[in-house]
Amino acid sequence: MQALSPDQIARLLRRANTVAERAMAMGRHPFGALLVAPDGDTVLAEQGNIDTVNHAESTLARTAAANYPGAYLAQCTLVTTFEPCAMCAGTIYWAGIGRVLYGADETALRALTGDHPANPTLALPCRTVFANGQRPTDVLGPVPALADEITAPHRGFWR
Repeated sequence: MQALSPDQIARLLRRANTVAERAMAMGRHPFGALLVAPDGDTVLAEQGNIDTVNHAESTLARTAAANYPGAYLAQCTLVTTFEPCAMCAGTIYWAGIGRVLYGADETALRALTGDHPANPTLALPCRTVFANGQRPTDVLGPVPALADEITAPHRGFWR
């Protein structure tokens, strides 16, 4: 799997955030995800959040697993605005996607959502979920330099 440069990381996270903003404009929660090819540049698919059980990441991972062979997905990266929750991390793992890049961590999301009933955030880092699997999933994130951009769509949304 090709290493991602700081410029690629920033560009991909900003694109995922654009997907999140599009989801928000459609009345959905502002989360966005991308599936990126092994070259680190080609975006194979985009997905915004649908609802509380069809998160951007899990929906994208299921679609990827249905459309690409496992050996290929093992070289791909799922880019997402926030750290994948336990459900999404499990789906990413079972899809066999080899790397995750996220912008802001679960604790930052929890600070934004509080105890909002539509997002009862779990305090379970994705690295913990992946570490308990039988195959590796590389994780990059959070990316503090983009924290303000990534969290911007959420400020005020969860009130």
